[in-house]
Amino acid sequence: MFEHGPKCVVVVGAQWGDEGKGKLVDVLAEGADMVVRYQGGANAGHTVVTARGTFILHQIPSGILHAATQCFVGNGVVLDPETFFTELDDLHQKGIDTDGRLFVSDRAHLVLPLHKTLDAARERSQKIGTTGRGIGPAYEDKTGRRGLRVGDLQNLPAAQRLVEGRVHAANRMLALLDTADRVSLTDHLELLSRWAPRLLPLMTDTGHRIAMGLRTGRRVLLEGAQGALLDIDHGTYPYVTSSTTTAAGAAVGAGIGPMAIDGVLGVVKAYTTRVGNGPLPTAASPEDEAMLRKQGREFGATTGRPRRCGWFDAMVVRYSARVNGLSGLAVTKLDVLDTVAEIPVCVGYDLHGKPSEIFPGEVSILEQVQPRYEVLPGWQQPTCEARRVADLPTAARRYLDRIEALAGTPVRYVSVGTHRDQIIAVT
Repeated sequence: MFEHGPKCVVVVGAQWGDEGKGKLVDVLAEGADMVVRYQGGANAGHTVVTARGTFILHQIPSGILHAATQCFVGNGVVLDPETFFTELDDLHQKGIDTDGRLFVSDRAHLVLPLHKTLDAARERSQKIGTTGRGIGPAYEDKTGRRGLRVGDLQNLPAAQRLVEGRVHAANRMLALLDTADRVSLTDHLELLSRWAPRLLPLMTDTGHRIAMGLRTGRRVLLEGAQGALLDIDHGTYPYVTSSTTTAAGAAVGAGIGPMAIDGVLGVVKAYTTRVGNGPLPTAASPEDEAMLRKQGREFGATTGRPRRCGWFDAMVVRYSARVNGLSGLAVTKLDVLDTVAEIPVCVGYDLHGKPSEIFPGEVSILEQVQPRYEVLPGWQQPTCEARRVADLPTAARRYLDRIEALAGTPVRYVSVGTHRDQIIAVT
């Protein structure tokens, strides 16, 4: 990616998340000097398979596995310190040295236990399909100007007073939600005292450091969580996450200007999945869904929930290309389709018997659309040994060509397995 000229590249999910962004970022980070996580929280899980083992990273950028790469948790992230420290300790136990390479924005907001309790209580009635990790309530406090930031831990008495107010407010809300759950002020105050000594040494103005790095010619990779169809503005609302998952959120969440970004890579599976509730127009038949889930190991890295599976949806990816300004695609899990004789691809939607040219903004409409399929021949032979596009079966190359044409975006990378050397650069 970086050898072709761009110095600041955003990697985004171009479907409903779980597209394999972490693995791709891990590979691209070898050519990057800085990797930045710019939004989301511990509700995202990026799985990376290396010779040292399998790593599941929820908040620490995937680039941490490269010894020469600096990693930043940006101001757009809502940080769960407990999960963060667990990840950090696991990395150290597996021999990954993070000293002097991992930094956290002083402006990043903290996820507190009260946020998780509220999240779980609301989910019981709203049934959005959240992970229960407190992400939504933490972003609510951020937007409501009552959140706790990493930098606030420098003044513990003031931080404790703020949290005292939030605990009392949370318990009032829990009472209104008619649940017996309550949160403890003592537990929260103890956590602040425990978090501060570990977080403050990692704290910095990440936006300033990233901007200075770009000025001096350093190569920066901006890593998003979830996918474009889970964006708070452009996703399938209300079945979305609570942050801006699209490329526009990268500048805000990293603390740099939008003109600093000169490439956006959208990651898509060779088929479609989603976790949680909400419409999935190209949902496969139960038999085909079971096949895709088994072959693709489609279970959430964070929750273990089975993902719903369906066929490639060009309407989704075209829409994602527009709202993200994609300059390229990375197609993952092509190998999952190796045994499929005929592969349906959704080329458009029909609504009430008429073609629908625009991806609908209302889920009530999206639930009514009928996907219009084109069936492509499968290749029915393994692709996992391919290391060049020319090594792929002819039918697999034609499938990629069709995806590229339907999406209106060039395919830059193809993944045919879980390991680093199974990502093919398309030249």
